Amino acid sequence: MAARPPNYFFNNTQTRPPLRPIRTSYVPSFLQKLLQPHVPNSTQLMGFLTLGISVGILLLLTGVTITTIILGLIFFTPLILITSPIWIPLFIAAVGFLSLCGFGAVALSAVTWVYKYFSARRSMVDDDDTADVKDYARGFGGYLQGKVKDTAPGA
Repeated sequence: MAARPPNYFFNNTQTRPPLRPIRTSYVPSFLQKLLQPHVPNSTQLMGFLTLGISVGILLLLTGVTITTIILGLIFFTPLILITSPIWIPLFIAAVGFLSLCGFGAVALSAVTWVYKYFSARRSMVDDDDTADVKDYARGFGGYLQGKVKDTAPGA
């Protein structure tokens, strides 16, 4: 069996001088000491990277959307102007119809509320539920009576 070659990378018999850090940035040392506690860890760095990519994609989509809208207006403005005698009355009729539906829904809900308010069916909870709430309130009130003094004992 042949002898093993010496390991030049891991030799405990030799002593090396201590390694000094290589300075890769040109930030002054006082500024580096000031910023050192605020260096993000790997999770925060991935979060910032994700945020940057998301913002970039959203900006790209916003630019594409605005460009498409402007080009659409440029190409379809002549068609819109030529057919405007049709669109304006149609728009007015649609706004009137939607307003009428909205006002009708408001009036119907108001009439329903007035009917329920003045009818005998105003109670929205059953009597059993009301009794449970009263018992709970009595128990809670008994707890508070020992802890809090009345502000107006004669009342």
